[in-house]
Amino acid sequence: MAATRRPSLVPLRRAALLLAATALPAGLQAQDGNGGWNAEQVLREETYVAPPSSIAEAVLAPRYLNVTLNELSPDHARFFNAIGDGPVTMDRFSKPFHELGGEFIDYQANRARALTIRSDVGLQIISATDGSVVDVQIPNGARVSNPSWSPDGSRLAFFAHLDDATHIYVADASGRSRQITRSPVLATLYTGFDWSADGRTLATVLVPENRPAMPRESDVPSGPQLKLTTEGENMLRTYASLMATPHDKALLEWHATGQVALIDVESRRVTRVGTPAMVTDLDLSPDAQHLRVTLLQKPFSYIVPVRNFGTEEQIWDRSGSALATVQSDSLDLGVRDPSRPQNNGFGANASGRREIAWRADGKGLTFLEQEPRAEGDTAEAEASSDENGRARRKDRVMLWAPPFGESDLSVVYEADNRITAHRFSPDHDWLFLSERQGQRVHEYAVELAAPSETHTLVRYASDDFYANPGTILGRDGRVGGGGFFRRGPPAGNGEVVQMSPDGSSVYYAGTAYAKDPMEEGPRAFLDRVAIRTGEKTRVYEGDNDDVSERLLAVLDASAGQVVVNRESLTQVGQSYLRSGAQLTQLTENRDYTPDLTAAPVERFVVERPDGFRFRVTVNLPPNYRKGTRLPAMFWFYPREYTDQENYDEEARTYDKNAFPSFGTRSMEYLVRLGYAVVEPDAPIVGRQGQMNNNYEHDLRNNLAAVIDELDRREIIDRTRLGIGGHSYGAFSTANAMVHTPFFKAGIAGDGNYNRTFTPLSFQNEDRILWDAKDTYLSMSPFLFANNLTGALLMYHGLHDQNVGTDPDHTPRLFHALNGLGKTAAMYNYPFEDHGPATKETLLDLWARWTAWLEVYLENPASDRTVSDDQG
Repeated sequence: MAATRRPSLVPLRRAALLLAATALPAGLQAQDGNGGWNAEQVLREETYVAPPSSIAEAVLAPRYLNVTLNELSPDHARFFNAIGDGPVTMDRFSKPFHELGGEFIDYQANRARALTIRSDVGLQIISATDGSVVDVQIPNGARVSNPSWSPDGSRLAFFAHLDDATHIYVADASGRSRQITRSPVLATLYTGFDWSADGRTLATVLVPENRPAMPRESDVPSGPQLKLTTEGENMLRTYASLMATPHDKALLEWHATGQVALIDVESRRVTRVGTPAMVTDLDLSPDAQHLRVTLLQKPFSYIVPVRNFGTEEQIWDRSGSALATVQSDSLDLGVRDPSRPQNNGFGANASGRREIAWRADGKGLTFLEQEPRAEGDTAEAEASSDENGRARRKDRVMLWAPPFGESDLSVVYEADNRITAHRFSPDHDWLFLSERQGQRVHEYAVELAAPSETHTLVRYASDDFYANPGTILGRDGRVGGGGFFRRGPPAGNGEVVQMSPDGSSVYYAGTAYAKDPMEEGPRAFLDRVAIRTGEKTRVYEGDNDDVSERLLAVLDASAGQVVVNRESLTQVGQSYLRSGAQLTQLTENRDYTPDLTAAPVERFVVERPDGFRFRVTVNLPPNYRKGTRLPAMFWFYPREYTDQENYDEEARTYDKNAFPSFGTRSMEYLVRLGYAVVEPDAPIVGRQGQMNNNYEHDLRNNLAAVIDELDRREIIDRTRLGIGGHSYGAFSTANAMVHTPFFKAGIAGDGNYNRTFTPLSFQNEDRILWDAKDTYLSMSPFLFANNLTGALLMYHGLHDQNVGTDPDHTPRLFHALNGLGKTAAMYNYPFEDHGPATKETLLDLWARWTAWLEVYLENPASDRTVSDDQG
């Protein structure tokens, strides 16, 4: 298939996607019988409705067709781009699924529900040098996910999702693809696949042969649902999705049990590895002779989600024999135990091994581990250090070689201080390490032939924001995901550091921020750092004069050849190949709402009566005339700070040249209807751990200060103010309406309105109810519902999984407001989680929001209440 220039990019596909994006789903209606807009009817309508066309067009604008080139192939020759199709529609979103302890499984297709509802409609391969585009062939009717380059960058593997199965396909650079799996993939708990280093083998989990029938629940109960407390204080959040019956346990085991398999990419020959097991993760060794297999362990639990269940990570050979256990994570029931570190994934990690990965040279596993504790040494003694801050036990870089017996463990390097990260040079002759002692960070190199000598690359204080040198660059050339001394899990297969052609230097990529971000924008950079001396040479520095330039990928570090994103306040972001001063545009993205981009925006600082200063952004309608007072909609989300300096730190990464970013729920769309949209910061300030003691006080003062300043600037009509927010913003919206008289209308989504329902801490409040009872009660708007002023619209996703916002909060508050004679409405949305996702729900919400504001802000003197014919 011949490559094409981007201007002619699949015009029929683009036209179809544009049509699909702007078309309303079947059954969606917003009009009265004559096809006109009737706000009161919209609020009463029991089917999905749609907002005014000016709002619907903004919500459904196909921004997902714009491309950012950041998925660079290992050979640095091309990128892939996954093509979306906008918000998921309810027919796909409502496909039946099993809900098991936080795991959602499309049981018809044997995959995680997320792969069904979050997948894409196509893939493209885009040249890194000229932007030419090739469409990847995908099966008719399939959706795609998990695109992954082969290690040499010549091929692209991906999942193809059909209604009843998932298969792996592999495409070459021409876009031609073919199915690799003969049997369907089991993508339930492990939702991926892994390449061997030579690109000849893929490892994945398949649906087992001769799989038993799915367990079916008896119509006759076998007993009560039960939960028992365990010894200790189980400080658990209020999880929304937990298993409850023996049938749930049996169903989870059935869904999790799959066949580990190695698939020859050319012949499609399948090698089944071992017997079916409950696999949660899989990592193939570079030579495809061994696998790290993580297995879900029993017992299961009714009080914590599946991600807290125990796991065991084993090393298998190609026959499926378990050669060794890498680490075991026990069931984490939430009991407070300072001696047991918490794992980010499954279980509570009881292993001391860290940063575990296959070495790229195929010699085995590399990981970090402290030397064993001395006999009789206590945890308290272990935590102490000498006068120089050195740990009592040395930290070590370890190599575990095949066949992975105890005698196959060896120490590669040991340090006096705790190591936070380690990576190798491509030839594995050099080791690059990062240490942190307090706020002091030391990144250095060691030549393994002479391990006693360390070579400092950078030293800096982690709390010195402006001194951060960036992150060391990986061989893959990706930025913002390829750096090695970044936070998060290490790269798979022992990813290595990118070296200069002569092997004398490494590269650091990052962003430098100005002391005054309102005057000077951030500046991306790439530095070459000499390994033996630490001497730094700037290879690339981004433009920041009226443009925001962000580093996306490094094609040739020695030549300073990079791919960047460039945008401005008025120009949508485009990817460019930069070679020195020469720029080659690689994408042709569009601004789908130019009127909103050009609409006036005012940013200023407001001072509260207590002297605290905070930022406010006001979005105004296109062609706004200064001095015109408008109805205003506030949209906000309070955050906690200890003092002014703590708050001011938040603004350090502000980019004054960034292109305006809009999404499906951007309140800025209301400027098309003539509203001012006010986005104020809402700082809650107090001593560490006690900020919420001032929540109600600061909430009132923040809002009052903003309203006074907007009134002084003649922007708002203060008799026509609305307020809204989502999640913690919804909670704060309800609080604003029961503790202040400012607002005629409110919109609150997926909120918590009674903090006694989350008694074991919430948001950034670490105290429990019984230690801060007054704070919990004063922050609960439910308890002050009798003071509500204005009309409150509430919406909630009926499958909200957030630990603090159970869907029961909304009907409870509505019940109270209804009994108190207040004006309120409630819209609960089927299948939606903690944020609306489907096209039907999004449009329906915008219809209700705009109708609500029309009824209660356009005529604030009116006493009318929208009647409910159903009572």
